[in-house]
Amino acid sequence: MGASLPLGEPAPSDGALPGDASIDPATPFSAYLHVPFCRVRCGYCDFNTYTSGELRGARQDEYAATLLREVELAAGVLGDAGGLRAASTVFFGGGTPTLLPAGDLARMLGGVREAFGVAAGAEVTVEANPDTVTDAVADELAAAGVTRLSIGMQSAVPHVLAALDRTHDPAAVAVAVAAARRAGLDVSLDLIYGAPGESLVDWERSLEVALGLEPDHVSAYALIIEDGTKLARQIRRGEVPAPDDDLQADMYEAADAALAAHGYEWYEVSNWARSAGQRSRHNLAYWQGADWWGFGPGAHSHVAGTRFWNVKHPAAYAQRLRAGESPAAGRERPDAASRRLEAVLLRSRIREGLAISDLGDDRRAAVAGLIADGLVDGPSAVAGRIVLTLRGRLLADAVVRALTD
Repeated sequence: MGASLPLGEPAPSDGALPGDASIDPATPFSAYLHVPFCRVRCGYCDFNTYTSGELRGARQDEYAATLLREVELAAGVLGDAGGLRAASTVFFGGGTPTLLPAGDLARMLGGVREAFGVAAGAEVTVEANPDTVTDAVADELAAAGVTRLSIGMQSAVPHVLAALDRTHDPAAVAVAVAAARRAGLDVSLDLIYGAPGESLVDWERSLEVALGLEPDHVSAYALIIEDGTKLARQIRRGEVPAPDDDLQADMYEAADAALAAHGYEWYEVSNWARSAGQRSRHNLAYWQGADWWGFGPGAHSHVAGTRFWNVKHPAAYAQRLRAGESPAAGRERPDAASRRLEAVLLRSRIREGLAISDLGDDRRAAVAGLIADGLVDGPSAVAGRIVLTLRGRLLADAVVRALTD
């Protein structure tokens, strides 16, 4: 049901921002809408999600109305602070947003549009499991203003899906992509590599199938074992092997080569797109430090240098909003050093890279060593930016340590 919430100071019951918070009207604003429902819990997942037996009083059929209360509260908070802006991106994540009726998702998007406005040409994404996408669902989402489906394919190989506790038939991915295309939606496919028992041949098969569907965007994430998950317990008991770092590196290189051969360009360590216009603008907003409000239980927000996060359980979330209170559980205002560290961590991972001038004087000297080690692109560094090489992407954490320690 998700990792613990971070420590921080208590958030005010009215949700107001700190009195000295200053919102820059030129900073883009995004909305994230968390739908915390899943049919089953995948063994690797530590997101804040709940199956029907874990809801303890919260109801899926009331969720849209509950979340819209937070949308109304946020509009008041941002209006009072002089920072009401149209959303340049909207993202429905989860969980499985498409477990809710498409009409509920349309209502929530309509509420965001009414409260903030949705900018012309905005990117509006809905995450979906393959077996929840039909022509009717895709058509209704497109009619509501959704522009993009992010489909959780994960793998094309049945035994790999089983190792991840994914329940969909691999054939459902093609059906979902076709429905999205008929509705005029862009398509992203999400893949995971390094599952227990997955071979390099298995992974290459998944890449082949994914590329055959010609998505606009592909995300490929190495499996990470999170504490408290079913998979972590299985590995601890010796029931399944832990991910092999060398094999995962081989899988990443295979993905990058296959995607490049089909015309996809990496723009973040784990993300590739057919063109700059098909990159995930919502995720770029996170990586580039824009403002966003996260709606829903356990959702995190970032506005004017203030971070805040909601209570985790859907029942507690609904109870606070019914009482006319903010669902925020806590907040923090990172200091300048923390924000510099975060900028290095996030911006070094994207294709445009990190400006060397953003580093402290004591860290700029590390850049030459990173170039010599083949981790940072030399010509880009001469031009003033740190851009990772393929080897650097494989060792991105080591680059960050070198630039921050």
